[in-house]
Amino acid sequence: MNYAVLSGDIVSSTSLHGKDRNLVEKELAKLLKDLKREFNVYGRIIKGDYIECVVPKPKDGLRVALAIKSFVKSIPIELNSYTKNKNRVRLFKTHGLRLAIGYGPLSRYKPEEGIIDGEAIYLSGREISGQSTHNKERVIIKNTLFFASENNELNKRFKPVFELLDTLLGKATARQCEVLYLKLLNQQEDDIAKALGIGQSAVNRHSTSVGWNAIETAVLDFSETVSK
Repeated sequence: MNYAVLSGDIVSSTSLHGKDRNLVEKELAKLLKDLKREFNVYGRIIKGDYIECVVPKPKDGLRVALAIKSFVKSIPIELNSYTKNKNRVRLFKTHGLRLAIGYGPLSRYKPEEGIIDGEAIYLSGREISGQSTHNKERVIIKNTLFFASENNELNKRFKPVFELLDTLLGKATARQCEVLYLKLLNQQEDDIAKALGIGQSAVNRHSTSVGWNAIETAVLDFSETVSK
């Protein structure tokens, strides 16, 4: 049985003020509750800035990954409150976190005991390892969304799609990411409008600006391809 296991680390987390690091950790806990409710995802936070999630239905892997990235980008960190490390914090505002989907089996998966072991988590972890920005004088981030499996054909197929999705999210505003997150959780536009306190026309405008039609197409294609 295959799983989608997501591993992600917050970009430039050590450059955030203590209060902002605490805010990120608190918001991640809310995120995991949402994902558990909507997709039966088991998730855990490690050292405050690293997240691991098991998506039992791998067809939901990309939807959950994009939900995580859009949620983290919407966390209200005020860039203007920074003088030191401002460029690094700007990287957080742009990218949120690096996230990899590992697709494969798990030899041991006991969520009630916090045990995740097997190929899928090794694949996702290796994909983002060594990309930390900690203590690097010059930081250039090209990609933050990855797919890894033992199937090279799948890897080749998803690579350009993931890079395009990464570009879309990198350009998205915090408000657009709020809307995108709720749409990825299958909420209707009128419900999103009520939740965010904005008009439905504004929700539709943000959806269009963030490229929702292309994102939804990519999510559905991933689901269909993995299901086969």
